[in-house]
Amino acid sequence: MAIVYLSLGSNSGDRIGFLQQAASLLGAEDGISLIRTSAFYETEPWGMDSENWFVNAVVEIKTTLAARDLLNVCKRIEQQLGRRPSEGKGYSDRTIDIDILFYNKDIINDDDLIVPHKYLHLRAFTLVPLLELIPNFEHPVLHKTISELHGDLENPEMVFLYGTRVEI
Repeated sequence: MAIVYLSLGSNSGDRIGFLQQAASLLGAEDGISLIRTSAFYETEPWGMDSENWFVNAVVEIKTTLAARDLLNVCKRIEQQLGRRPSEGKGYSDRTIDIDILFYNKDIINDDDLIVPHKYLHLRAFTLVPLLELIPNFEHPVLHKTISELHGDLENPEMVFLYGTRVEI
């Protein structure tokens, strides 16, 4: 049984609703159990030009699925909730984005699956929710805790959408 942390984000349509639906669909999958979720945060777009702010959260799950199978489930749920592939290079607005941040302490470096997520240490919208859940967890590649990685951020501020954990 693996302990996995997934980032959920939406900046299009019913942002909170899409996060709630994604978590619900994940929890309904065979081999996946939701453990807990962070608070929801409203954040500026990162690495893209958009006026639409994101709602982000991190969910902790237990799974019997291999990382590749979990990735496939995440992609299927994204499509089910209306996510369309980006046109061209770069990021675009999306109904839902589900990223695998950590899969146990495994290190996976495939063309389409990199775990730990290659940008998580640069993004307040992943580190702040992780601070709620696992502040002392050590990144298996960078060998720093989530608290230390957050302290390294140039711009660690975020906007609380809900100040306490939202049960899904």
